[in-house]
Amino acid sequence: MNPKQTIRNMVNTMKLAKKSDKDDYMQHLRLVLLGIGTVGAIGFIIQFVFSVMTFG
Repeated sequence: MNPKQTIRNMVNTMKLAKKSDKDDYMQHLRLVLLGIGTVGAIGFIIQFVFSVMTFG
């Protein structure tokens, strides 16, 4: 691994990167929040089912 080549690759990547516009940002934000909510809901359902099975 050549450090100079690695730094050159990083600089080239940063030159090619562009800032997202507001619509792209909002779409990604919605998808991330939907994913977090889905994982949380699945965890809640699993916890609820096991708590009902334990006391039922």
